[in-house]
Amino acid sequence: MHGAGFNVPAPPALPTPAPILLMANSEAPAPSSQSTGFVQRALDFLERWGNKLPDPAVLFVVGLLGTWVLSYFLSDVAFSELDPRTKSDDAPDGMPIQITNLLTGTMFADFLSRMVTIFTGFHPLGVVLVALLGVGVAEASGFINAVLKWMLSFTPKALLTPMLIFVAVVSHTAADAGYVLVIPLGGVLFYAAGRHPLAGIGAAFAGVSGGFSANFIPSGIDPLLSGLTQTGVDIINPEHAVNPLCNWYFTSASCLVIVLLGWFLTDKVIEPRLARTEIDGDPDEMPKMEALGKRETRGMILGLLSMLIGVVALALWAVPTDSALRSSEGSLTSYRPPAPLMQSIVPLIFFMFLVPGIVHGYVSGTFKTHRDIIKGMSTAMGTMSYYLVMAFCAALFIDAFNQSNMGALIALKGANFLKEMGAADTVTIVGIILLSATVNLLVGSASAKWALLAPIFVPMLMVLGISPELTQAAYRVGDSTTNIITPMMPYFPLVVVFAQRYVKKTGIGTITSLMLPYSITFLVLWTIFLLAYWKLGLGLGLDAHYVYPAPI
Repeated sequence: MHGAGFNVPAPPALPTPAPILLMANSEAPAPSSQSTGFVQRALDFLERWGNKLPDPAVLFVVGLLGTWVLSYFLSDVAFSELDPRTKSDDAPDGMPIQITNLLTGTMFADFLSRMVTIFTGFHPLGVVLVALLGVGVAEASGFINAVLKWMLSFTPKALLTPMLIFVAVVSHTAADAGYVLVIPLGGVLFYAAGRHPLAGIGAAFAGVSGGFSANFIPSGIDPLLSGLTQTGVDIINPEHAVNPLCNWYFTSASCLVIVLLGWFLTDKVIEPRLARTEIDGDPDEMPKMEALGKRETRGMILGLLSMLIGVVALALWAVPTDSALRSSEGSLTSYRPPAPLMQSIVPLIFFMFLVPGIVHGYVSGTFKTHRDIIKGMSTAMGTMSYYLVMAFCAALFIDAFNQSNMGALIALKGANFLKEMGAADTVTIVGIILLSATVNLLVGSASAKWALLAPIFVPMLMVLGISPELTQAAYRVGDSTTNIITPMMPYFPLVVVFAQRYVKKTGIGTITSLMLPYSITFLVLWTIFLLAYWKLGLGLGLDAHYVYPAPI
């Protein structure tokens, strides 16, 4: 999964197809995949230098060592910036910020004594693992794959493109399912419909990866990013809690934006450009979409029914004014005072997938005994091995960064710089989007980037009066839109392999040129959508505001 930085499965062996010729019904010329224009040269440059970057986990280790060294040299420097966390009657605006030297014997001994708890207390760690235990069961049982296939099976030909993109967006809920299932299915569906399969692969890739943060169904990425946002918030105000669904309303609305934009681009721009691209793969080697069997269909229906029953039961539990799910003030959505419902988002995601997964598994025959359920959970945890390593390194770096006060110093200096520039808040948010999109070209993992950027962006914009929730939404837009044009995205090579099944000469340049219109359009129009959404004052998500401190 892009969000958690999962390992990529080994690409399947390429077929040795016999050449055939299938042409699309259009006469628009296709650009050469061997283009040596400026854009291609720039992307080649990014690919070469991106490959030279250390692994994200190593970057966190380098950041940790750099924080220690800088804290030593900066600990004796007097800064004029006032720390808002030190406000008192004697210092109503706070005391001048002071960097803590982490290279003293006392601080290093403290670091060693807390190393285990730093890791186990890393907020995103537990929430991601718990959520994916349930998703793992639903994926292992075949429930998620069955639902995706069912949604695509009844779609009229005229609505094939928007339904494919919609399913691709929804597939984020199932971690890697979109990359390994929906993208190749896009090629299968378009090929079966007499359309160019690369257009189907491009549309699915745009939905899965380009629209990564445009899902109306809560998934593991929501608590993961909010947990990292919380680490930035803690630098300024540990009392401010970030709701895991703080961007839910915006990402739900963004789903429609991505589907409509992707539909237009696929049918009006991408497919006409592919009209003269020869499909020279062997039809016998091309993947096929098998229809759902009777037991699979029955299992899927009962699984969805169990999910619906769970949602209704939860709603009935929450409705009464004296419900145990409400806060002491009767709210269902507040974090201060805490509403048990909001503190249960991750467990609810866990059960929302666990129960339907179990039902589907037993009814369809995928699960024979309880051991199959445990195996599904174990498999999901197996895919998290890289994330655990990265989380360990990230937790140590973020803790040191916060302990040294360097994060607060950078935030205050950055905020003062932006104030002196007099830039409008909208310009600042656009800057965050563009910077995130640029960094994404070199570092593919959403969690790795946000773990690096959140301790800087979030407190800096909080000082300017911009809420952490809005900053996170801006990051998600920038992070999603350039996934589809960077070979640094872990699944990019796999998309190339999927396309080579139909067009043998497909390479990185082919996929990049195919996806570039999606990337640029998504970046520009999704940014405009966020700004308009903000100006209209529409809700970002549960217990979320646009300004900091939040209005009472």
